[in-house]
Amino acid sequence: MNIIDIQDTEQWDAIVKSFKNYDVYYLSGYVKAFQLNGDGEPILLYFEGDGIRAINVVMRRDIGKFTKLSQSVAENTYFDFITPYGYGGFLIEGNNLKQLEQEYTNYCREHHIVSEFVRFHPLLENYKNLNNMYDETCLGQTIAIDVHSPGKIWDNFSSKNRNMVRKAKKLGLEVYWTRDVSIIDEFMEIYNATMDKDSAANYYYFNRSFYESILNDLKYNAMWFYTIANQQIAAIAIFLFENGKMHYHLSASRKEYQHMAPTNLLLYEAALWANHNGYNVLHLGGGLGASCDSLYSFKKGFNRYSDCHFYIGKKIFCKDIYEELVNNRKMKVDFDKDSSFFPLYRAE
Repeated sequence: MNIIDIQDTEQWDAIVKSFKNYDVYYLSGYVKAFQLNGDGEPILLYFEGDGIRAINVVMRRDIGKFTKLSQSVAENTYFDFITPYGYGGFLIEGNNLKQLEQEYTNYCREHHIVSEFVRFHPLLENYKNLNNMYDETCLGQTIAIDVHSPGKIWDNFSSKNRNMVRKAKKLGLEVYWTRDVSIIDEFMEIYNATMDKDSAANYYYFNRSFYESILNDLKYNAMWFYTIANQQIAAIAIFLFENGKMHYHLSASRKEYQHMAPTNLLLYEAALWANHNGYNVLHLGGGLGASCDSLYSFKKGFNRYSDCHFYIGKKIFCKDIYEELVNNRKMKVDFDKDSSFFPLYRAE
């Protein structure tokens, strides 16, 4: 088991790109923004064995720095892994899964990695064959647009969504794309207002350095698309792309223009851009928490036939330490021992 540090970006990305089905979420440039956001220390785990090779990108978090445990756990003592925001999990070439599982478990126990939480990649379906390594759960579905042709993009839309795109065009809305750093301030204004409206958690209010990292560290893999209405940005979104796959990453819209369907037109034009630039799929993600909510229904309108599933994985490597940490939390009056949050010792 080899550990690649985020500082060694060339080696990191060379290893990632040696895997046939890699995606943007595995690149060093993607995780740097989330390191700046305080999500943990990014590391690439690279395993080569008999008839198998595998990678896993994780954020390593110091449990002693978690506020609710800081008085009972010293820093640099215990750690846990979590998939960087978005999707990830092991990419595997070969079939000697028992060797991978044993080596990985040994590594985590030796380095005091107490647990791991994985958000598997819906397009890569890399949850398959790993149910012996993780406790897996399907949370719901996500939506992907087949962008192999403009005709297929349009045909897979629901009739309601086609009408909304036609409406936006008739109202004179236009979609543009840019990598100009000046877009950040306006994006933050619209995005933060959208988070306010949705009563989002503090985590989702990213600072300016986060967005600058996306532009600088994902120089060839990220772009802003935006819709103009009445000479003003009505909807705006960050898209990521690499190795045949494009992703709808973060988005927002102005409330006063939503009746003009600016996001419908934006996603349609982004899908056409993906087609023109040789991509195979535009992944929109799912509903909030992978639920079948209004957000999921909106995205479903862009491909009635999409059938992607979002799985999570849970793993406890050091059971005694895990229980000790949970017991430490149980001593606090604000702890919900029946919470489904994982790892339970981090439950808010």
